[in-house]
Amino acid sequence: QVQLVESGGGLVQAGGSLRLSCAPSGRTFSNYHIGWFRQAPGKERDFVAAITWSGSNTYYTDSVKGRFTISRDNAKNTVYLQMNSLKPEDTAVYYCAASTLFLVVSTSQYDYWGQGTQVTVSS
Repeated sequence: QVQLVESGGGLVQAGGSLRLSCAPSGRTFSNYHIGWFRQAPGKERDFVAAITWSGSNTYYTDSVKGRFTISRDNAKNTVYLQMNSLKPEDTAVYYCAASTLFLVVSTSQYDYWGQGTQVTVSS
């Protein structure tokens, strides 16, 4: 069992930046591929970005390419999502999740989830 904890959310103006962190509670997740998802009110949980266990491969949804960067530091047992040039439409609860599958985008392909962190972008 892997429990994930997200942090770093908050309120930011459009054009601003935030960095989210995802870390496991109680054990390492260095063998897992990690994904970030987001869910806006009344909408489904959507894929944002993913990174392989080694950090050598990443994948992004089109709407965040060039603005968001996913990275990981396995020595610190942490995965990051750097979010720049934020837009009001980025407002959502952001979740990290762990999978044994390579760079997958469906929520059903992830085994473990965090509780989420709220990101609010004001216009």
